[in-house]
Amino acid sequence: MNVLVVNAGSSSLKYQLFDTNTNIVKAKGLCEYIGSGGTAGTEGNIKHKVNGKINLERAIPMPNHAVATGIVVEMLTHHEFGCIKNMDEIEAVGHRIVHGGSYFSDSVLVNDDVVAKLEKCIDFAPLHTPPHLMGIRGCMEVMPDTPQVLVFDTGFHKSIPEEAYIYPIPYKYYEKYQIRRYGFHGTSHKYVSQEMCKILGRTEGTKIVTCHMGNGSSVAAVKDGKGIDTSMGFTPLEGVSMGTRSGSIDPAIVTFIMKKENFTPQRMDEFMNKECGLLGVSEVSNDSRDLEKAIKEGNPKALLAMNILAYQIKKYIGAYSAAMNGLDAVVFTAGIGENNYLIRERICRDMDYLGIKIDEKINEKTLLLPNAVEISTGDSKVKVYVIPTNEELVIAYDTADIVNNLIKM
Repeated sequence: MNVLVVNAGSSSLKYQLFDTNTNIVKAKGLCEYIGSGGTAGTEGNIKHKVNGKINLERAIPMPNHAVATGIVVEMLTHHEFGCIKNMDEIEAVGHRIVHGGSYFSDSVLVNDDVVAKLEKCIDFAPLHTPPHLMGIRGCMEVMPDTPQVLVFDTGFHKSIPEEAYIYPIPYKYYEKYQIRRYGFHGTSHKYVSQEMCKILGRTEGTKIVTCHMGNGSSVAAVKDGKGIDTSMGFTPLEGVSMGTRSGSIDPAIVTFIMKKENFTPQRMDEFMNKECGLLGVSEVSNDSRDLEKAIKEGNPKALLAMNILAYQIKKYIGAYSAAMNGLDAVVFTAGIGENNYLIRERICRDMDYLGIKIDEKINEKTLLLPNAVEISTGDSKVKVYVIPTNEELVIAYDTADIVNNLIKM
């Protein structure tokens, strides 16, 4: 099945066209500056790649997501830059959705009721949900007869038990506002944990910690192939230090800084999401590549920022090992997890008590590789792997499954 996977941002639209029968990505690209000033003074820019060979970048006016979607379809069906003959060859569209709130725990076929419920999730993810809705409506306008499916970042974490997702605040606020741990990066944690289970040769009885590390980072405990805990919570702000997010801090710090700096709630939210984390501590950058360069130049704050991240992830690995009563494997994935060997070494250092040992030479060489690589030593009791994530493939599969079941009905 040809599935168009869409990830809509406020002024962007990422896309990949998958053939789920062959796992081949036929085309991929990015629409930027939708509704805002782009290159050459135009409102819009598209970067398009077909079959890993044809590369195209072109400035095209894109006043809204519907127009951007139409341009994507035009590129996919173009006689020179396309990979399909006509729009009818797109058999389904899968949308990546950050937050399903309490309404959605599984991927779902789009209809009016689903869209109405997603609108009620705006409060949970105000930066992400409105762009998602624009992307959905844009695709529905351009491809009204094509099935659309929503796949939620929160979906994989639906199996987390009550004691792990309920916060110790008055229970009435869970009932009234659905305040609970939801977890994020679910498609990534799902994909790499499934790949790790394949490597281990079983799903039942497995105890895996998956570390999705990028500008946003989260850690998950996966037991018997199901998530039982994760570091992100009610929002993607909780958990470990991230590129610009604070991660978990003493809640009293929030009110303390608000009083001292005269911050409004909106300003405080912006501060914790955009000015903290690696950027805030290092005062250099939110990009780990910049920080590793600064570390080599002797910058102590850059080293501190990376050490904080490594230390926090190390703590989560230990905590989740306790929660699962053991540990079979640790997986590193996403931008930092896959490509920064130094942070992996810092995390795994002095983990002998858990039986974690890594081969530093293999670890150092593991960079930008397309397949899973074991970086643990032969005598390590816990396997440590770097597994490239493929969230789009998970979305494509979920979408194909739902649409195939629809056809069978």
